[in-house]
Amino acid sequence: MKLKLLAAFLLLVCAVFTASLPAQAQAVPVSSPSTKTVGASDSEIAAAKATHKVWVNLDTGVYHSRGRWYGKTKNGKFMTVDEAKKSGYKPAKRD
Repeated sequence: MKLKLLAAFLLLVCAVFTASLPAQAQAVPVSSPSTKTVGASDSEIAAAKATHKVWVNLDTGVYHSRGRWYGKTKNGKFMTVDEAKKSGYKPAKRD
């Protein structure tokens, strides 16, 4: 109960503080969700999915056929499942 009251109080304080700021200070630039710093571009991911390729994480030696890491890890590349297996990469346990 005390934790809920504290959380509500903090939200109220933040709301009051934000409302008292000038409009210029309230606008915070946010990068668009399509901006990526790692992995493959959205078009590369779409092309790889269309050709049934997997994403190989070169650091961990694991490949992903779908899921949240598909095309997203910092050091990776697309290849076929056969290429990945021949190169010694293992499938992800959870995708």
